[in-house]
Amino acid sequence: MSEKGALTINLLGREFRVGCPEGEEQQLMASVEYLNRKLRETRDTGKVVGNERIALMVALNIAHEFLQRKPGDSGVDGTAIRRRIASMQENLEAALSADQENLF
Repeated sequence: MSEKGALTINLLGREFRVGCPEGEEQQLMASVEYLNRKLRETRDTGKVVGNERIALMVALNIAHEFLQRKPGDSGVDGTAIRRRIASMQENLEAALSADQENLF
């Protein structure tokens, strides 16, 4: 479910309403999928109990992964880039077709 500027996301079975700039919905959902995967991995180890503690451990692990990147490491997710390019193409095509309709 979404309304302009907001999306409902699901993390570990709980729904949250979050703000999202127009055109960034796919990136947000990719982030939600990544976060959910990390949350489930941590929960499924059985070493961390409670959603709050799981979320904190995952946040710490993601921050650690980010800070471990070396300058020059691409750390690029090709799938995310392709999704972003496709989204940009869709926006461009929509804008161009809207402009064409206004010409006549």
